[in-house]
Amino acid sequence: MQGPRKSYNGEFKAKVALEALRGAKTVNEIASQFGVHPNQVTAWKKQALDELPQLFSDRRARVEKTEEELKVSLYEEIGRLKVELDWLKKKLGFSLDAKRQRIDSAHPELSIRQQCDLLGLARASYYYEPAPESAENLLLMRLIDEQYTRTPFYGIPRLTAWLNDQKLGGPVNHKRVPRLMQLMGIEAVYPKPRLSRPGRDVQHRVYPYLLEGVPIGRPDQVWSTDITYIRLRPGFVYLVAIMDWHSRYVLSWELSNRLEVNFCLAALERALAGGKPEIFNSDQGAQFTSRSFTGRLEAAGVRISMDGRGRVFDNIFIERLWRSVKYEDIYLKEYDSVPALVDGLDRYFRFYNGERLHQSLDYRTPESVYYGRA
Repeated sequence: MQGPRKSYNGEFKAKVALEALRGAKTVNEIASQFGVHPNQVTAWKKQALDELPQLFSDRRARVEKTEEELKVSLYEEIGRLKVELDWLKKKLGFSLDAKRQRIDSAHPELSIRQQCDLLGLARASYYYEPAPESAENLLLMRLIDEQYTRTPFYGIPRLTAWLNDQKLGGPVNHKRVPRLMQLMGIEAVYPKPRLSRPGRDVQHRVYPYLLEGVPIGRPDQVWSTDITYIRLRPGFVYLVAIMDWHSRYVLSWELSNRLEVNFCLAALERALAGGKPEIFNSDQGAQFTSRSFTGRLEAAGVRISMDGRGRVFDNIFIERLWRSVKYEDIYLKEYDSVPALVDGLDRYFRFYNGERLHQSLDYRTPESVYYGRA
């Protein structure tokens, strides 16, 4: 004898229908998950597709409280799915390393688990720490860093030829150099075709360059930021700094062993604790185009400017800072640990801001110009 027919409320049907609309699982998987027949899943999905347009109609009649609650739940779920879809656009097809770099651990709405699921990236792959680079690669990176600091316009062919001229005991493959440069976060600074376009990714929006022909004449008019590779005897880390353009004053800096947005956000928070600029300029790197970074600037009422691809000198002042840091401190000290590097950089930036005279500032210090002291 057939048992009594099961009855499901509207909220349960909506959950099943929305899971089907998401398209991440098969009908059979959804049916098994919710304990219903596959035909029921298909029917509720069709019903949802037929009735969803009515939810947005201005002429919809007044509904009872239970239906209002379901409507709110549907809107919340639709909003969540829209956030996920917007974030996912343009991200498929990336390599494993590229997918790891696209994870925004500070995203206000999508957890790391959700982002990994959307990208088809195992969480273990995201948290995986790659094996340290070989001693040979670390040597090549040190040499690349030194030569790049001297000649940032050298592309991969010239750098490869230069490395092979150093007689290192064997040929350096031309495919090896771009991998190491990518790991170091550097590329040659010469005019290149524009390869990325504004708005290509909702979660990594590229903003227009706002400083064309703009005279910079006062502190806090424009801040800029950048990331550079810093070598250590046993390895390397990344350094981010935020600088006031007019005075060259270094407002904040942070170190990290991974190219992620979090340490950039930490530097931004430290800088904003003391004031804010009218315009904030950066390159189009994933850290600076992430929604968490640009959202923080917008929340502070700061206009965002980004260097155009192929614009060599848009961020020239902070590029000069990297040359000064490396030639005047990093290369001379050869730090052997992160704590030693932190202490050393703290001393150097205090010197740079408060004691180092700049010819471009009429032989005044960045600190005296930033704070308006004679």
